[in-house]
Amino acid sequence: MMLIDGKKVAREVRGKIAAEVARMVAAGERRPHLAAVLVGNNGASETYVKNKVVACKDCGFQSTVLRLPESISESDLLAQLAQLNADEAVDGYIVQLPLPAHINEQRVVEAIDYRKDVDGFHPMNVGRMSIGLPGIRPATPQGILMLLDYYGIETEGRHCVVLGRSNIVGRPVASLLLQKAFPGNCTVTVCHSATVHLKEITRLADILIVAIGSPHYVTADMVKDGAVIIDVGITRVADDGVERGYKLQGDVDYVNVAPKCSYITPVPGGVGPMTIASLMRNLLELRRLKRENKL
Repeated sequence: MMLIDGKKVAREVRGKIAAEVARMVAAGERRPHLAAVLVGNNGASETYVKNKVVACKDCGFQSTVLRLPESISESDLLAQLAQLNADEAVDGYIVQLPLPAHINEQRVVEAIDYRKDVDGFHPMNVGRMSIGLPGIRPATPQGILMLLDYYGIETEGRHCVVLGRSNIVGRPVASLLLQKAFPGNCTVTVCHSATVHLKEITRLADILIVAIGSPHYVTADMVKDGAVIIDVGITRVADDGVERGYKLQGDVDYVNVAPKCSYITPVPGGVGPMTIASLMRNLLELRRLKRENKL
């Protein structure tokens, strides 16, 4: 069994981005600029945005955090996004989810200029991804493909089973792995809460990608020997035995599943670091595509 080290790969990706930014600045170009919109005081969101700001610094990017009150109206938030869309000094931006209940998240996603959509959630970018056109890929699915590529894991003709059908991970990673590319060219099965005979299906998987948000859901009897396991799930589970009062657990029963695998991602330290590295790469890609008039 080989551990897929997302922290190591993410450091290398960010190092390459930093080198490219240094070349840009030396050539007289301005630094790429990422803005993050943070609505309210959600603790987890604060942490995620902080991590993205740190990553921007590592990559040589400029970053701005726009903090807005939880009480902001949807119309006022959309007005703020319109300003970011029009700001030529901002190459891309994210709106940190979740948003307060009174704001329609899909309306917000669609209000982002797809040419500044670092998350890759805008319908235009999803559509371009689905038919293989140049564009921005959702960060976590792209991060997964970067891991498969880095470790040279064979995907062509392999059976990939995806557990989860979310618009953030399940559906886009299935779409990407179907495409005629490396990594890709897989036969893909997507399973979800209504799937029957689930264990029989997952035991057929050469590559099993799990993104359902249920700790230790995938057990050893659901995995065939030699499978590649990508665990996207990360859940805080209460644990009085540690100082912070909780442990982070993935969707896979790692202790019992790992011995059966050829490759497996840990939680934490697997897919998570790649999501932020992928966001950084997306910002640089947005700058390139804009410069080459490909968006």
